[in-house]
Amino acid sequence: MGRGAQCCSYSGCGGKSLALVGSIGMREDLIEERRKKLARLKEAGIDPYPARVRGRIEAIGIILRGFDVLSRRKKEVVVAGRVMGVRDQGGVLFLDVRDESGSIQAVLKKDSLADFNFLKSVLDRGDFVATSGPLFKTKKGERSVEVKEFRILAKSLRPLPDTWYGLEETETRLRQRYLDLLINQDVAGVFRKKAIFWQGFRDRLRQEGFLEVETPVLEPIPGGAEAEPFKTHHNALDMDLYLRISLELSLKKLLIGGFEKVFEIGRIFRNEGIDREHLQDYTQLEFYWAYRDYRDLMAFVEKMYKSVIKKVAGGFTTKHGGKSINWGKKWALVDYVAEFKKASGLDPLTASPDALERAASALDIEIEPHFGKGRLIDLIFKKAVRPRLIQPCFLIDPPVEVEPLAKRLAADPRRVERVQVMACGTELGKGFSELNDPIDQRARFEEQMKLRQAGDKEAQQLDEDFLTALEYGMPPAAGFGVSERLFSVLMDKPIRETVVFPLVKPKRD
Repeated sequence: MGRGAQCCSYSGCGGKSLALVGSIGMREDLIEERRKKLARLKEAGIDPYPARVRGRIEAIGIILRGFDVLSRRKKEVVVAGRVMGVRDQGGVLFLDVRDESGSIQAVLKKDSLADFNFLKSVLDRGDFVATSGPLFKTKKGERSVEVKEFRILAKSLRPLPDTWYGLEETETRLRQRYLDLLINQDVAGVFRKKAIFWQGFRDRLRQEGFLEVETPVLEPIPGGAEAEPFKTHHNALDMDLYLRISLELSLKKLLIGGFEKVFEIGRIFRNEGIDREHLQDYTQLEFYWAYRDYRDLMAFVEKMYKSVIKKVAGGFTTKHGGKSINWGKKWALVDYVAEFKKASGLDPLTASPDALERAASALDIEIEPHFGKGRLIDLIFKKAVRPRLIQPCFLIDPPVEVEPLAKRLAADPRRVERVQVMACGTELGKGFSELNDPIDQRARFEEQMKLRQAGDKEAQQLDEDFLTALEYGMPPAAGFGVSERLFSVLMDKPIRETVVFPLVKPKRD
């Protein structure tokens, strides 16, 4: 039987793929059979879940890279991992043993192991094992370990899904992500790339002299973004708190406190809808840089993004929705107001709320009575403008109503110094010259509070503590944020599929 065949006929599935086993009762029979094997191990005085592994374990990947040298030296190696395949040929048992670094064949022979028959009777695909012995190649050239010692490290009580048919139903894969990672190696590869993604940002910022910090997840007032928060209660202090919706205000307080370059990579929480681009809890990077403005941001961010993308994707070209995205070219500057006019026929700076409502209705946007001008502009933009921006660019200088925390544009106070990284028809990062005028900031918060009182749950709340801090003086600064949405776009996957354990509804019987 070939190495690729995944048969476990000795363990009660009759040689059929576990994915094709018909009834729940049949699966329960398999679990019960494994429990009996567990009992036999215990009866034989064997601990099926030992705390230690004897010997110096070698990573399989390292063994494979040095296989020829090690096998010539007749060096015995200790290999530990999960059994992913079992082939029974009577007096010989072939196991595919996998660890995180690779997979190797372990060969158990009846004439080499006194307890061969017992081991064969209690062993299942999915068990963790340790083997030791010399390396050799089979007649077919399969790199293998000739097992002289064998030990079960953890008995698996549930049969793994079949590697050929896999876990096809998305909700099942996400609910039992550990199986998805185990069976689908390409999925595991996504999360290795994700580690590279965040480390790339961290390394670049540290090289520039930024200090990494941690700020509170629980806040008395959620601020720094327009989003509905999650609410909780602190028993010891007997006070209601919110899970943060942004990292912004705490990081700005650090600028007030004397730090000049700070960043945080942390979880934020927004009680809004789930779609291809949105989750309720996700990771975001924000950094703040004293004595810089949004023009400085653009130069820095473009270099940083390109560095990270090259590390993750291996180059500057990726695919998204069947389209080729070129991150390597110089990113264009796109004027928000000009693009808005082109797409909607309206000037967002002068259009009346009634005109904006009519334009929104024409785009089948559901309008709520509490929507202010900024919300209407933003919704029209997302429907009419954003989908057109496919290649990477900087979208700059929107109306002040859509960004309560950015500094006004000196040449036109109706607009703010904000930049958005746009690509693939979505926003992939945002920053601005930070508003450090406490009087202007209070006025904008008050406008947001009017919207909240009218029913807009996503409008920002007035934060007296932040305003007090701002009144002590904050230096001119630039701030920028990017979330893991960028990574999902680089992978061309829905964001839930690029999160290790996304929240899913409980399975219903």
